[in-house]
Amino acid sequence: MKLLRSERFPAVLLLAAAALGLLFANLPFGPAVLDLSHAHLAIPGTPLDLSLAHWVSDGLLAIFFFGVAVELQYELTTGELSSVRKALQPAIAAAGGVIVPIAVFLLFAGGDPATRDGWPVPTATDIAFALGVLAVFGKGLPSPVRIFLLALAIIDDIVGIVFIAVLFAHDVDLGLLAIGIVLVVVFAVLSRLDAGSRGARVAIVAAMIVVAVAAWVFVLLSGVHATIAGVLLGLAVQQSPGMRARHVLEPWINGAILPLFAFVAALVVIPQVRPSELSPALWGILVALPVGKILGITLFGWLAMRMRPRGTAPTIALPDLVAAGTLGGIGFTVSLLLANLAYAESDAIRDQAILGVLGGSLIALVLSGVIVSLRARHHRLNAASS
Repeated sequence: MKLLRSERFPAVLLLAAAALGLLFANLPFGPAVLDLSHAHLAIPGTPLDLSLAHWVSDGLLAIFFFGVAVELQYELTTGELSSVRKALQPAIAAAGGVIVPIAVFLLFAGGDPATRDGWPVPTATDIAFALGVLAVFGKGLPSPVRIFLLALAIIDDIVGIVFIAVLFAHDVDLGLLAIGIVLVVVFAVLSRLDAGSRGARVAIVAAMIVVAVAAWVFVLLSGVHATIAGVLLGLAVQQSPGMRARHVLEPWINGAILPLFAFVAALVVIPQVRPSELSPALWGILVALPVGKILGITLFGWLAMRMRPRGTAPTIALPDLVAAGTLGGIGFTVSLLLANLAYAESDAIRDQAILGVLGGSLIALVLSGVIVSLRARHHRLNAASS
C-alpha cells in the first residue's frame, strides 16, 4: 500500500498501463480486446446499461474525481490556494497554460469543423504524472518552486472539471439533475453528523456510500457527465472525513482505477496511413500539449512574477517557470477523458486524438525529466556553495 501512495510508482504504473493498452490494440487479438471493451453490461431492474469502457470512464473515474475534489477543497480552504495572494501567480500562469495550447491547437485543427471541437483536450495537466516527475527528478528544488508547480496543476484540474461539466452535458434533464444535487446535499449533511459510537459511525458511512452511488446514478441519467457527481461529492463532504476517505481510496485509485482507465483509453489502433493523411486533431494535440503549455505557462508566469503585489510569494526564476511549463504538458488522464468526450461521435478522429495525447504527453514527460533534473542540480549546487 505504501508503494501505491508514493508519487513515483503510480506514474510509472499509469504509463505502463497506457503502453499495454496501445500494444494490445495493435496485436492480432486486438479486435477481440476492443470488442470486449465495447460489450455492454446492464444492471437488471435499472436504466443503467453501459459498455465496459464507459463503466470505467463514467463510473470508476468518478471515484478518482472525488479524490481530486477533496484535495481541491483542502487547497481552496486551508492550503496553497486559500487566498488571492497565494493563488494569484499560479492562476495567471495556469491561464496561459490554457489559452496558448488552445490557440496552438486551433492553428492546426481550427479550420476543420470535424476536429475543432477538440480544443479543450490540450489544456489539462496530469497532477499524478507531474508529481511523479518531481519526485524522481526534482530533489533539491526550493519549496516555492514545488508549491507553485502543485498549485498550477491543481488549478488546471479545476479548469478540466469545468470543461467537462459545461461543454459535454447533452440534453440535460434538470429534474434528474436536481435530485442528484439534493442527494449531494444529503451526503454533505451525513458527513457532518456527530457519531458517538462505532456502530453509529459505520451506519453513517454505509448511508453515505448508498447516497453517493444514488447521486452518481441521477447525475449520469441527467445527461451531465457522471464524473461531475464525484466532483460535487468531494467538494461537499466535510473536510476531515473527506481526507480520511481519500486516504483509504488512494491506493485503489493509483493501483487500479487510473491504470485501468489508461489501459482502456489507450486501446487505439495505430492508423496505417502517411503522416499527411493523419487528422489535424492529432497534430494539434501533439504540438499543443508540450509546446503550447511551455510557452503559455512560461510567458504568463513571467508576467505574473513581474506584476506581483507586495507580500505575495517569492519570484520564481525564468528557467524554473520553463520546468513548470514542461510538467504542464503532461496531459494524460484528463486529456484522454476530454479526447473521448470531444470526439465521441467519430471513432477515427477520437483514436487519433488519443494518439496525440499519448505522444504529446510523452514528449512533455521526457522534456520535463531533463529540465527538472537540470534545475534541481542547479539549486543543489547553489545550496552547497552558499
